[in-house]
Amino acid sequence: MFRTALRNVLAHKARLLMTVLAVMLGVAFVSGTLVFTNTVSDAFQNSSAKGFDGVDVAVTPRHQASKGDQVGHNPELTDALLQKAATTPGARSATGVVGGFTALAGKDGKLVGSGWQSSGGNYWGTKDPRYQLVSGHAPHGADEIALDSKTAQRAGYKVGDKARLSVDGPILTPRVSGIFTTDDGNVSAGGSLTLFDTPTAQTLFGKKGTYDEIDVKAAPGTSQGALKSALDKTLPTQLVETTTGKKLAQDQAKQIAEGMSGLTKVLLVFAGISLFVGLFIIANTFTMLVAQRTKELALLRAVGASRSQVTRSVLTEAVVVGAIAAIAGLAAGVGIGAGLRSLLGTIGAELPDGPLVITPGTVVAALVVGIVVTALAAWLPSRRAAKIPPMAAMNSIHAKATTKSLVLRNTLGALFAGAGVAVVLAGRTMSTDSGQVAMGLGAVLLIIGVFVLTPLLSRPLIAAAAPVLRLFGISGKLARQNSVRNPRRTAATASALMIGLTLITGMTVMAGSLQKSIDKMASDSISADYVVSMSTQGPLSPKVAEKIAAVDGVAASSPLRNAPSRIDGRTEYLTGVDSRSIGELTNLKTDQGTFTVSGTRVVVDKDRAKDYGWTAGSHLTVHYADGKAQKLTIAGVYEGNAMTRGIMIDNRTLTPHLTTPSDMQVMVKMKDGASAAAKDHLEKALGSNPAIAVQDKKDISDGVAKFFTFMLNMLYGLLGMAVVIAVLGVVNTLAMSVFERSQEIGMLRAIGLERRGVKRMVRLESLVISLFGGVLGIGLGVFFGWAAGALIGTQMPTYQLVLPWDRIALFLVLAALVGVLAALWPARRAARLDMLTAIKAE
Repeated sequence: MFRTALRNVLAHKARLLMTVLAVMLGVAFVSGTLVFTNTVSDAFQNSSAKGFDGVDVAVTPRHQASKGDQVGHNPELTDALLQKAATTPGARSATGVVGGFTALAGKDGKLVGSGWQSSGGNYWGTKDPRYQLVSGHAPHGADEIALDSKTAQRAGYKVGDKARLSVDGPILTPRVSGIFTTDDGNVSAGGSLTLFDTPTAQTLFGKKGTYDEIDVKAAPGTSQGALKSALDKTLPTQLVETTTGKKLAQDQAKQIAEGMSGLTKVLLVFAGISLFVGLFIIANTFTMLVAQRTKELALLRAVGASRSQVTRSVLTEAVVVGAIAAIAGLAAGVGIGAGLRSLLGTIGAELPDGPLVITPGTVVAALVVGIVVTALAAWLPSRRAAKIPPMAAMNSIHAKATTKSLVLRNTLGALFAGAGVAVVLAGRTMSTDSGQVAMGLGAVLLIIGVFVLTPLLSRPLIAAAAPVLRLFGISGKLARQNSVRNPRRTAATASALMIGLTLITGMTVMAGSLQKSIDKMASDSISADYVVSMSTQGPLSPKVAEKIAAVDGVAASSPLRNAPSRIDGRTEYLTGVDSRSIGELTNLKTDQGTFTVSGTRVVVDKDRAKDYGWTAGSHLTVHYADGKAQKLTIAGVYEGNAMTRGIMIDNRTLTPHLTTPSDMQVMVKMKDGASAAAKDHLEKALGSNPAIAVQDKKDISDGVAKFFTFMLNMLYGLLGMAVVIAVLGVVNTLAMSVFERSQEIGMLRAIGLERRGVKRMVRLESLVISLFGGVLGIGLGVFFGWAAGALIGTQMPTYQLVLPWDRIALFLVLAALVGVLAALWPARRAARLDMLTAIKAE
């Protein structure tokens, strides 16, 4: 039986090639994902581990949690603690570390690095063990900096050049005093690193006289564990915590692995979708191969082969095909992993150097996925083959599906579909987390139900195309009949395309609706012409707001300043605003009282007021981070949204309680409104700073649109693999159909149907099947998009469903194009059949 199975594999090379391709693409996706993520993770882990080579024990603040009326905070690491650490028995030296965001502009005026990867720090003394100077000298004073060699090369700076940079807004122009080398993984990945002397770094990063971390180096003969124990005895452990360099490296590696696991899961989900779509092709292929060999299998049964042997014979074929596909997919996956790494480098997202990582787990996963998926898809056809009675098969009596089996199938499909719709609808009324779970379950049930019902749905939906098909004469009529001749095969083929289009359409509907809702939210709640913020959304220096207020043409401006506080034993963030102008800059509907922010009078959003039981005129006591308390009065309750909400308080009331004030953003209204000239004027007044973003409402909208467009394009690309596999499925189905109808096609040719008519018949059949799958997919996608949008609408009052008719039309055109392309080879093959040979073929 094993030899028979191998012979059958070799006897149907062309037909099995489609199956091999389908499985290979899915396996390549899986193995490519694993190779890529393992390679990137390994490179980052090795790079980050080098960064801890000079750290035996790190001393960091132990966070003091919020309790009672006390706001949580981190204790300060002072010079006194630094000296204690340096003089601890077993310590050779101690280095105080300060760091934060530092945006460096190159000589072309553009930001160097990748935004959040643009970092700064302190150079310790005249010689820093962490950084090796290769030219120049260490930075001294506020007018000197040192750059890492890669950053200097990217930016075009050399020792002695004047650089332009920003830490929290204002432009600084220090001189490059030195260039150093570093193993910092952030720099290796394309970021930048700028160093100042310690006093300057402490001032710029708001850490005057204090440090973010103290790195302690052990004396010769002292282990990291022994040094940690000595430091725990010397330092106040209720204020600081100590961690060995080895533990830091392990924790960093774990964080990197966890960060990569999210990307891995997303990519593997799409790989799973591709493999799931491939199941239909494999099942179709083996169903057809079994049908073609019905007499052969019956003869085997007649001469003594058991049902299990027949089943094993077909499964053996599947395992052989799956193994070939898995090996080819693994090889392709390695190429994909290497290609993705190179692609990231070409678009500027550089990665640390490191070898391509192919783990045994990746190899095993590729082989298991390829073989198991193929065997699972072939299992049902193999059982069906074994059940055919030998005499019936040899007499060419094909056992058609009984009425009982059809009723059972349709009943199960209706139950699954009904349950899916019910669960999805129920999810719309649940909380966000519960609703997401319910909708996910409902979507799976509904897709399964529709898949089971697809043979039943194929007849009426394809019949609806009859008026159009009649325009093509006899070819159109035959195409319609052929497409419903084997409803199960047609359904399986259409379902492969349906799944991809369901996901694509649903995501497109949600993205378009969300973008429209955010646009409406911004236009309804903001009256300001511009919003000024750091491009990384980091803290903004109060000096930026002062500079904006003094710009000619500015009618009103207000910085938005965030600060933690405690109210009724709970942590609440206060938003400081300019009481004199906030009313001109926002357009928030007031439910109670008046929108008045002044002195001790504040306004709160409706949800927060309901949570605390506040109304206009209520009093509350707020405890600030500096430990002081103040009684405030609620002047009004407004309708908040995702962009504007919380407790608004006058900056003149809030700022005295802040050690280092910083702003989230500055809202600006111009005297003559928004214009290109006004924006340019504002940007120039801020020093044409690449770290600062000046955005009008359209810019904010475009930023949202850019994010959604990027996400959609990425999803389209990932789902494109499933669509490619679906195309192979249509090709496979048509090829089988042509082979199955060889005699019929020969007879049609004999009675006068031209080659052109045969081609048209096959193309129209392909087009009908593809459009059938497209209509089902788009319909399901719109339903899921609508249902998910209703759930989002509970958290976003401005949410409204937007149906992207242009995209939906494009998806239908693409479905039609799939049908046209998939029919090219089968149509040509059908037209070239020799009519006499076909007629006499058995």
